[in-house]
Amino acid sequence: METPTFARAARLWAVFGCVTFGGPAAQIALMHSELVERRRWISAEEFTRALGFCFLLPGPEAQQLATYIGWHLHGTRGAIVAGTLFVLPSALLLWALSVLYVLGGGSPIVAGFFSGLLPVVVALVILACVRLARRATTKPASILAATLAFLAFTFFHTPFPLVLLLAAGVGYLLPSRFTDTVAPTVLVREPRTSTLRPAAIAAALWLIPVILLVVLERGLLARLAVFFSATSVMSFGGAYAILPYVAQSAVSSGWLTPDQMLAGLGLAETTPGPLIIVLQFVGFVAAWNQPGTLPPLLAATLGALVATWTTFLPSFVWIFLGAPHVHRIQNHVRLASALAAISAVVVGMMASLAFWMATHILVLSSGGVDVVAAAICLLVLVSHRLGALPLVLIGGVLGVARAAFTI
Repeated sequence: METPTFARAARLWAVFGCVTFGGPAAQIALMHSELVERRRWISAEEFTRALGFCFLLPGPEAQQLATYIGWHLHGTRGAIVAGTLFVLPSALLLWALSVLYVLGGGSPIVAGFFSGLLPVVVALVILACVRLARRATTKPASILAATLAFLAFTFFHTPFPLVLLLAAGVGYLLPSRFTDTVAPTVLVREPRTSTLRPAAIAAALWLIPVILLVVLERGLLARLAVFFSATSVMSFGGAYAILPYVAQSAVSSGWLTPDQMLAGLGLAETTPGPLIIVLQFVGFVAAWNQPGTLPPLLAATLGALVATWTTFLPSFVWIFLGAPHVHRIQNHVRLASALAAISAVVVGMMASLAFWMATHILVLSSGGVDVVAAAICLLVLVSHRLGALPLVLIGGVLGVARAAFTI
């Protein structure tokens, strides 16, 4: 294996932050191709171990994988640079797109562009749900967990944290129902001298601003800080896992409308980096809609900053705490079973999100026109003729054309 200089590694992380389109699967594949196969900065075995560890953590697994590899190569500073540069370009780009969205909201052309994104986003959610279901619901217990989660969230509005905790508890107690291996593995406690201090600093940087906002501001920014801190702890399974909870909570709280939520998803698909960056859009629009005594754009920017800070900073805490123990944690059978149960619940949550989108957005907004468009988008994605980014752009252009003909 080759150990790159810190500057060389930083340049590559910056490049990754600008070109990692296509969701976590494409981002992980790109890192494997560049870091394992081409540059040989990390072995295939270590990469696989790190990936298994990151899948056990809440939050964006691709960004966490980059953070871990940065730590593996250059310690704490490597982790900070890798994890930050993986997110920063998409955060800046999405902020600019969010400004365009709110300032151009009264334009029929701009509104048409965002309406054209709706069927594409629905198709992407359905496809992601199907793909995850193939991996996560291979056992009867997993199928039952996914079905119950769908019913609980769709028709009984059961709180997402409660469903998540129940699933994790059942999976931990019944490993034979969710995994093929039932032999117990003991977690060996190793010293944390090298990462305890940066983990504590990261936790302080995350939690102290939240506490100050709650104590001093006591307004929307404080509520956003608490809400997104909670979602960062619960977001096992990637962005699509937490989106039903975020969408339901944000809409029911009056922070943004269902159409705005889907527009944010469409914008997040057009930016590089983790898809969970969509939470920044939620914070931006929520503060724009309820600016209080601040100018709307300043309030929205602060809302976006709060959402981004509380969404991504916890990832550094998890990596610093767990990095020295990767070899042990990823082989813990009961943890693996708990994760399998959570993954099954995530399938039900994603199905609930797709159902909500199809019934509350497509059918009601366009009388069935967007339902057909969503079906076509799904067929195109399944056939692998186009990726997500080109399809999102095409949907936006068609939305503009439809708006132009109706002006």
